[in-house]
Order: sequence, then C-alpha cells, then structure tokens
Amino acid sequence: CLVCLLQHVEVPVPTPSKDELLLKLEAASINPLDWKLQKGKARPILPRKFPFIPGTDVAGVVLEVGTGVGNFKAGDKVVAMLSVGGGGALAEYAVAKQGLTILRPTEVSAAEGAALGIAGLTAHQALTQAAKVKLDGSGPLKNILITAASGGVGHYAVQLAKLGNTHVTATCGARNVDLVKSLGADEVLDYKTPDGAALKSPSGQKYDAVIHCATYIPWSTFEPNLSAKGKVIDLSPVPSTFCTYAMQKLTFSKKHIEPLFMVPKGENFDFLVKLVKEGKLKTVIDSKHPLSKAEDAWAKSMDGHVTGKIIVEP
Repeated sequence: CLVCLLQHVEVPVPTPSKDELLLKLEAASINPLDWKLQKGKARPILPRKFPFIPGTDVAGVVLEVGTGVGNFKAGDKVVAMLSVGGGGALAEYAVAKQGLTILRPTEVSAAEGAALGIAGLTAHQALTQAAKVKLDGSGPLKNILITAASGGVGHYAVQLAKLGNTHVTATCGARNVDLVKSLGADEVLDYKTPDGAALKSPSGQKYDAVIHCATYIPWSTFEPNLSAKGKVIDLSPVPSTFCTYAMQKLTFSKKHIEPLFMVPKGENFDFLVKLVKEGKLKTVIDSKHPLSKAEDAWAKSMDGHVTGKIIVEP
C-alpha cells in the first residue's frame, strides 16, 4: 500500500535562509501532484532527496524571517506555496519563499488560504494565459467547457471563468451537479450520461476552449465539440497528448490540444487571495483531517472522487 509509505517522524524545525520565512502551519491542502510524486511519476528529478515531507500549499503564522525579507514580520498570518521540489506542507513548521507568500486577510480562513495554491493558480493560468479570458469581464464572449468541474482545479476554474465574458459548460458526477451550478456554470453535464460522455453542450454550444481537468479523454471526443479555432488545454497531459500536440503543430491544425504546466507567480496568487477576501471566489472543502491522520487525507485524495479540496490541520 503506497499510503503505508507515509510515516510520522520527528525532524528538526527548519531554518529560513535568505528571502525565506519560517511558518508555524495552521492548515495545508493535498493535491494529486503530491501522491503522483510518491508514485514516482517525476523520478529521477523529484523528489530531490529523502526523507521527503510532501505538500506545497499552506497557511500559517510567520515565526522568523531570513535576511532579505522586508515585506513580512513575525506574527503575520500568511498563505504560501512551497517549493514542489522541497515540499514540507504536511508538518507543524515549514519554510516558504518570500515571493510566493501572501498576507492572509482576516476574511480568509486558514483552510481557504491553504487550498488556493496549485489548484487556484492552475485554473487562473489556464483561463487567462491559455484560453485568453479577461477576468474583468471585457473581451468577446467565449464558450468554455470545464471537465471535472467539482474537483480542486475545476471548481476554481468555473468561478474564475464566470468573472469573464463566458458561457460555461461543465462536467461532473451526478451528486455534484447542483454544486457546480451554484458556482456559476451555465450548463452542467453528468459525465456518466451519453451526452456527458460525448461532452455535448445541452444548448448546442461549440467550445472556444476546454479547461480539461479530468483524466484522459481522447481527442476524437473533443474535436467535434470545438469551434473553428477551439483548443483543449490539458492540465494532466499523458504521452499521447504530446504526440497529438506535435502532429497538430506540423499540420497547422486550427483546432488543437496543448499541455499546460503551471508556473506560480506571486502577483497571481495575491489576486486570488483578494478575490476570496471580496467573496468573489470560494473554496469548497471536501473534508478536514488532523495531521496525525494525514494518511487518511492522502488515501481520500488518491481515491479520485474529491469534491473541492482536502485540508490537513496540525
């Protein structure tokens, strides 16, 4: 059992280096990336060394700042995204880089802040950079499909998309249809129905962009549902994704698929935290688990039927 490889151990409290902060953690969230690293999906590159404390997304209180840190002080409540290579979220203390640490307003709970990192930033990048949606509501109307819309990335993507001038069709399981509608989706498909499996819009929309948060779906399913220049933004690309992408580049196909790898940026993180503060972006919390039972949270994430985000609290 892979979960059995998680062990609770005592390790020294880390020391912040230049441009780093030592945090006492209040909450962390689990992402599929975490257990994919455990499965060896990024070997031999990541993890860089063992033992490895998994997790990247945290909220906590600043205990100490390293040299070169000018924007934070001891006692500040913050949210942070830790280094993917360094990890450290499933612990009582962690070290975060100043550039990916954001002051947490009182209106944002620790759990809400800890959920944002990878999932929120991935949704933001997919929409604003790949799909070219302007989140201020300007720009032409775009028809957007979001698959696995009740998941971590998906539930943020629905809400962010609706800040722009978009018509959103979303897929999810039957139990989450009402939830996804409440997040703002214009149309919601149960992915187990024939139309849901075929990704067919109930109103006949052709999609300008697909934010593909689900596991593998063949290009042949997407292609007939795309507009003339529609694109599929694949957030979990597999080898066939890259083959299709390369072939479409060679043939100058107007409809195409493109893999996306999120690049975290502090200004985007700050933007998301402000949206939560203003009540324009909410986190759906699937469940909360104590750090002493982190393996239960891990197993639940690996099960693959998570609604929103899983939170671990020390």
